Amino acid sequence: MHHRRFAAAVLAVVVSLAGCAKKGPSTGAAPTPSPSSTAPPLTGSGTIFAAASLTESFNQLGDEFRKDHPGTSLTFNFGSSGTLATQIVENGGVADVFASADDANMKKVSDAQLLDGAPRTFARNRLEIAVAPGNPKKVMGLSDLAKPDLKVVLAAATVPVGRYGAQALSTAKVTVKPVSEEADVKAVLQKVALGEADAGIVYETDVKSAAGKVAGVDIPDARNVIASYPIGVVNKSKNPALAKAFADFVLSDEGRKVLADHGFMAAQ
Repeated sequence: MHHRRFAAAVLAVVVSLAGCAKKGPSTGAAPTPSPSSTAPPLTGSGTIFAAASLTESFNQLGDEFRKDHPGTSLTFNFGSSGTLATQIVENGGVADVFASADDANMKKVSDAQLLDGAPRTFARNRLEIAVAPGNPKKVMGLSDLAKPDLKVVLAAATVPVGRYGAQALSTAKVTVKPVSEEADVKAVLQKVALGEADAGIVYETDVKSAAGKVAGVDIPDARNVIASYPIGVVNKSKNPALAKAFADFVLSDEGRKVLADHGFMAAQ
């Protein structure tokens, strides 16, 4: 008799505990879902169209992004923002993300209704005069670029840095006859680095990227032009999840740090 009562009591306790386990605690927050249960991992490939001045920084951003998302691959197409914008407008599906060195070329893509949402500014940049290491021609500022014995190379007027450079020279009331007009800022930089030109107007970040091959001459703020860099997701992207994730990464704290390390100014 005692054994039966004891067994019944034990059974009652077991049933009670089992009931509590099923119901769980009566208070407290529900457990936080793991990241894997809230969003599937990114996969597939994406093509990023980016201004030539972003070459070094975006290559590093791409490496960091792929580390965070090992199932992805990125292809970068660097060039003049004007050329890239034209390619996107004429062939809307060729790019997933567009990062421009100016607002005007981003507007071309936006006006063609090829962006998924509004573009976002992620960085800014200043102009600088690139010269040979040691500055053998003693270029001290924009006014020196007018010297007849100085070989100056500029970017074409259709290129953002070419337009910015022309604006800076106009503000300084300096007339320059360049020996050539290049397709993008990296071509200007290369001419100076190879000794084919004595000086050229580029971005501060380009001088930084070519340290040892060129030196930089500062342009005062009163005559300088600040370039604004917007980024947008192309609405014909074949991988919109990846495209949005990369754009968000560029704008993240980690992305901004990489850009700052390459000499870019923070977006306002």
